[in-house]
Amino acid sequence: MTAVQHKMILTGDINLMGVDDPAVPFAKIAPVLHAADVVFANLECCFYEPEVERSVDDEGFYAYRSVAEALRIAGIHAVGNANNVNYGAPAIRSSLSALDALDIPHAGAGLNREDAHEPVVLERDGIRYGFLQRTSVFWSRGHEATDDYPGVATIKGHTAYRPRHEEMRSLTRPGMAPEVVTWAEPGHLERFQDDIAALRRRADVVVASNHWGLDKEVLQYQRDIAHAAIDAGADVVMGHGPHVPLPMEFYKNKPIYYGLGSFSFETGHGALKHPDWIGMFARLSVEDGGITEAAFSFVRHNAGNETILRAIAEEQEEFEDLKDLSAPLGVMLREDGDVALIRPAA
Repeated sequence: MTAVQHKMILTGDINLMGVDDPAVPFAKIAPVLHAADVVFANLECCFYEPEVERSVDDEGFYAYRSVAEALRIAGIHAVGNANNVNYGAPAIRSSLSALDALDIPHAGAGLNREDAHEPVVLERDGIRYGFLQRTSVFWSRGHEATDDYPGVATIKGHTAYRPRHEEMRSLTRPGMAPEVVTWAEPGHLERFQDDIAALRRRADVVVASNHWGLDKEVLQYQRDIAHAAIDAGADVVMGHGPHVPLPMEFYKNKPIYYGLGSFSFETGHGALKHPDWIGMFARLSVEDGGITEAAFSFVRHNAGNETILRAIAEEQEEFEDLKDLSAPLGVMLREDGDVALIRPAA
């Protein structure tokens, strides 16, 4: 019997705020995405057009509803939309209906709590791919989905500060920086694992998608969530939130991408333009329902706000930085043209 072989792509943040023509953002990268069997992306904007004028300082990454067509043009098959900018009942309702009109399945935000927690399952040649998404970065009020109100599915993270053990002898010194300690809310983490286990029974390949993080550091709560996802049955974990690539890890021989950075993100908070950014997207080979190879490629955007593929040699400094950051997590990176192969350390 011939083995079923697929290519899966996972992308970082897509924010189409300020885009007028849906054909523009992915014109250069679309052939790469269309060559994949499954493409899943983090959608970090709402397709919503408020009836009243808004200040640019107001929170909300709102893109024209018509621009949602860019996702279909790009060849993106499903999105996750549990993140800090999918906020507000009218915006979430509008965005979900725009996605539904294009037949683009979504996970992570919904009209109520159960809807937000629902996964996406896609089938290719008899192989079922399951995706679910949570965010640990969200507004403290009116953002998390409830039994009867739109919102996002969450895994709450906590922060504490304690004296650094190696400096106990100096505890009376004013101004000494503490150690920052983070952990995931146990009840939320348990629900997350239960949902992954349930999805595992419905899918051959399970992807856990998480919006989290702060700058380039991988915090303990992120590792706890990622490891819990794999313990519960996930095959790969994709992270997003910080708009820079973060290191990778192998846990129980399963790949974890802690941060994919941006995939299309020209305009941000306060309508400020992002003049230059770098992101990455995961490239995974799947054979008979199992991941056989993990890799990634870099992307940037050009002056026309088109996402463009970057060869590893063109981003050597960023590549070397990721090698250094990933090595302590048990990962080796190897350059191969416009692809970086990810391997567990020997």
